[in-house]
Amino acid sequence: MASILLVGVVLSLGAADRLVAGPVEEVGGDYMFTEGPLWIPGEGLVFSDIPADTIYRGDGSVFRKPSGNSNGLALDCEGRLIACEHGNRRVTRTEKDGSINVLADEYMGRRLNSPNDLVVRSDGMIFFTDPPYGIKAREAELPFCGVYAIVPPDNELKLLSVYFRRPNGVALSPDEKTLYVADSGDGFIQAFDVAEDGMLSNSRLFARARPDGMKVDVKGRLWTSDGKGVSVFSPEGEKLEFIEFSHAPSNCAFGGDDNKTLFVTARPSVFKVRVETAGLRPCASGEEAP
Repeated sequence: MASILLVGVVLSLGAADRLVAGPVEEVGGDYMFTEGPLWIPGEGLVFSDIPADTIYRGDGSVFRKPSGNSNGLALDCEGRLIACEHGNRRVTRTEKDGSINVLADEYMGRRLNSPNDLVVRSDGMIFFTDPPYGIKAREAELPFCGVYAIVPPDNELKLLSVYFRRPNGVALSPDEKTLYVADSGDGFIQAFDVAEDGMLSNSRLFARARPDGMKVDVKGRLWTSDGKGVSVFSPEGEKLEFIEFSHAPSNCAFGGDDNKTLFVTARPSVFKVRVETAGLRPCASGEEAP
């Protein structure tokens, strides 16, 4: 049975500008290490349990097993599941008939490290990070941890950056002109201008944090796991609010019928909390704030 956990919220704005609309509730627990929450219309919440090699539904039933030790999950603009398969060292797409199509598993003939998290642009381009968390040092074939783009329609793999120590969460601004990349190794979030062809420029520090997975709401605020909670930053990088959890969060995603429920994966548990502003829906460039 889901329990309700009341927690303190610090660094909040005035009451009229509060970002959180309700208490934190535990959706489920007793998992091994949860990650990659995703709301699928008509299906509901799904999320990865990396060591269990399973994608679960919010009610604890199995959505897919084996999962390739999946980590980050996303939907493309046709509603197909895109998965960073941490264990299989690849990014895949599940087709409508249930078959699995490998989109990326090597760069210049060398296997990827362990794809971690991803975001899909409205033109179908997929941005993903490739830290080494899923492999041993001797298994690495690449001398760097990259940020990549998978470019449609031919799924060309394009290397965008090699300058992160542990690239992790990745997100796009509502107008898709800014790409955010979290570095969990060095504790910061970097922002880039992103071109139509996916190339990055104008690198600048967005915020200091202990970031992992992150998402953006329709007003352009960035919500990121940050140590023992989730931090919310304005589009200018100002820290607005901090939501504390009983377990350290790994990732977050918006969902529910109105996209105003924030789901948070946190080690053995999954939580949810109602928020005042809707999250940005996948492939919804330019979506208006309510």
